[in-house]
Amino acid sequence: MKVTDHITKANGKTLFSFEIIPPVKGRNIQELYDNIDPLMEFNPPFIDVTTSREEYVYIDRDGLLDKKVTRMRPGTVGICASIKHKYDVDTVPHVLCGGFTREETEYLLVDCHYLGIENVMALRGDAMKEEKYFQPTKGGHPYACDLVKQIEALNCGRYLHETVERDNCGDFCIGVAGYPEKHLEAPSLQSDLKRLKEKVDAGADYVVTQMFFDNQKYFEFVAAAKNMGIDVPIIPGIKPIAVKRHLQLLPQVFRIDLPQDLIDAVDSCATNRDVRQVGIEWAIQQSKELKAAGVPVLHYYSMGKSDNIRAIAKELF
Repeated sequence: MKVTDHITKANGKTLFSFEIIPPVKGRNIQELYDNIDPLMEFNPPFIDVTTSREEYVYIDRDGLLDKKVTRMRPGTVGICASIKHKYDVDTVPHVLCGGFTREETEYLLVDCHYLGIENVMALRGDAMKEEKYFQPTKGGHPYACDLVKQIEALNCGRYLHETVERDNCGDFCIGVAGYPEKHLEAPSLQSDLKRLKEKVDAGADYVVTQMFFDNQKYFEFVAAAKNMGIDVPIIPGIKPIAVKRHLQLLPQVFRIDLPQDLIDAVDSCATNRDVRQVGIEWAIQQSKELKAAGVPVLHYYSMGKSDNIRAIAKELF
């Protein structure tokens, strides 16, 4: 079932969903299942699975370093199929511009269609570690809006090099990212909202926000988006702080602000175990206010660990 159909079927009830990352290659998928199992009691209608872009590794060959491209966390579509089969739950693979040509994207979408996967999250992706700014892959898309257009064209039977009958093509529900505190590369929130409107106009069906820790920023973002004519569901993304290092890391990587009350609470913690509890309590309060406001879904960034997400969900679902 499509994400938007799940939202419609819920008839105003706030749903629970979460996002996982594939295990590093060579690790057992059972580790992933062990972190999904405790969250299934909260009946998530869908689970997101991230995609990692390529990165460079250097292999020593007789004293010379050979630069190779690799993916440390492959298997997104396979994991989606496995989760769908094991738990009878819809999955949402993340599809990136970065690291993929248009042809590779088409093949991925065809595989999703064959597997009965009806939802995809269309993202530009981040710059590679060696790059200061995002550089499009040769033969790939420079912007998420272009990726949305390709998926929507495939939904209409228009493949890259041919057109097929409508009843033989996919019908993907397309999610895109939104940024309550603007994308780190956007010159202003208003210009970022214009880019979001372009994605929705191109065919995006719903939005999932980047993490935020001040609900007022989400409410203001939703109001501004609606004022611009963006009328698709906007799902808040929630990440509980888990370690003290997040105070520096999250603002640096995602260009977000942390409320002073949260900073003070984390600073007063003696151990990361204490920090984790602060993160849980903050996310519970955030989630309760968002749920009371009638958000369609509360979407949690689990980063492969479920104990804190379960503690939060127990207070809400």
